[in-house]
Amino acid sequence: MAGPKGLDKRSKARSPRTSSESAAEPGRSLTLADYLQKILTARVYDVASETPLEAARSLSKRLSNQVLLKREDTQPVFSFKLRGAYNKMAHLSAEQLQRGVICASAGNHAQGVALAAKRLACKAMVVMPVTTPKLKIDAVRALGGDVILHGDSYSDAYLHAIELEREHGLTFVHPFDDPDVIAGQGTIAMEILRQHQAPIDAVFVAIGGGGLISGVAAYIKSVRPEIKVIGVQTTDSDAMVRSVKAGKRVQLNDVGLFSDGTAVKMVGVETFRLARELVDDFIVVDTDAVCAAIKDVFQDTRSILEPAGALGVAAVKQYVDEHKVKGQTFVAITCGANMNFDRLRFVAERAEVGEEREAVFAVTIPEERGSFKRFCELLGPRSVTEFNYRISDAAQAHVFVGVATSNRGESDKIARNFIRHGFATLDLTHDELAKQHLRHMVGGRSELARDERLYRFIFPERPGALMRFLSSMHPGWNISLFHYRNQGADYGRILVGIQVPREDKKAFREFLDTLAYPCEDETDNPVYQLFLR
Repeated sequence: MAGPKGLDKRSKARSPRTSSESAAEPGRSLTLADYLQKILTARVYDVASETPLEAARSLSKRLSNQVLLKREDTQPVFSFKLRGAYNKMAHLSAEQLQRGVICASAGNHAQGVALAAKRLACKAMVVMPVTTPKLKIDAVRALGGDVILHGDSYSDAYLHAIELEREHGLTFVHPFDDPDVIAGQGTIAMEILRQHQAPIDAVFVAIGGGGLISGVAAYIKSVRPEIKVIGVQTTDSDAMVRSVKAGKRVQLNDVGLFSDGTAVKMVGVETFRLARELVDDFIVVDTDAVCAAIKDVFQDTRSILEPAGALGVAAVKQYVDEHKVKGQTFVAITCGANMNFDRLRFVAERAEVGEEREAVFAVTIPEERGSFKRFCELLGPRSVTEFNYRISDAAQAHVFVGVATSNRGESDKIARNFIRHGFATLDLTHDELAKQHLRHMVGGRSELARDERLYRFIFPERPGALMRFLSSMHPGWNISLFHYRNQGADYGRILVGIQVPREDKKAFREFLDTLAYPCEDETDNPVYQLFLR
């Protein structure tokens, strides 16, 4: 989806100019030569660092391509946004700085403005969406920014900031749609080409409002036009992709908030013009792919990116998979690391599915003695990552099962094998409802769960542990509830409901002693009585 490369000549098109939109020179649009000069003379290093360009060794080996990470997540505010914010504010007059500045931001630009204001000794008012992670809000306040929470997205915060700009006579520092901001971000590309002078096939850049990719593309197409610049957006925040396709700026009704750093309903006037002219292609990635990319970067760097910061890595993987390329060199800009700690649980849960290292299924098995064991035998050496089951029907059992996989597209092969052996199966690997909600909701009361005993077990997390448990059970006992989820530890926590006739109480105790797995009887737990009994 490449646009024509028309910025080498003076453009006759004029973009609307206000303090809160594009601040291009009156009367004409800036050319590539203009942006090159702006980038080369940008003032960013008073506060920003020249970040390293590091090889992602494990990911490179797995993809059979060299993957380099431009570590903008290591900036003082853990984001590239500091570059553009400071460059813009450093060009303001003394009078403007004395009056103060205002910005709208989902978090990272706000921190850049707050730090720049602190360095330049001016006050900063920051309007942030109420959905902004607390980590980013606290960081802005710690830097001295006056935070105002308003709206559900950047666009909502932006409109409110414009009102406050006029009311208080402040100078608006746009997070992306300003040539000075764009030029500040463009210094990243300048560093990349200086740090790696060997061939580069493509640079992958996350897009929110478009400031980062506009600056990066302007510099690269001026100096090394043979290098592809590929923009990346999420499936639920793809305003730039839609705008380029439509040939005009498109406003989204809603944006996804997982990648809050790129949650922008409408891209900028100037950034749209530059992206449409200079960006070679666009890739759209989903939430699971982003989670998998966060894990990939952690494995190579031991650093945790925020979702927006991992978009470039997710796109590299998708590009390699689609184009089947080998031996090429790709750069992904890891543009931010302002991650809320409590979001890591979700990331870890979805990373395996995103990398297709886990497949999930709904499987129907006969409600008869031994069928569960037969099904587990069918899994063979594969590791079970999750198993949810509650007895609900006298004839059939419906189980939710997760299985570790090693290759993309393997879930379909596994599902066909289940079906071939008589187990009706639905492949839920790409079903959002199942992954997000239903996996946590399998259960409830059952009239069929007579004589049920409930136990929590700790199993060693190694192959054969579950089969040992099943093989040791008396054939007359029935599993009526089973819940297990691999949490990445050396042991697994499992909840099991077992229907044991009262006359087998002694035999059941001997079974537990012989098994030698730590366990806890939860049959009298009031929570069990309320929700499962």
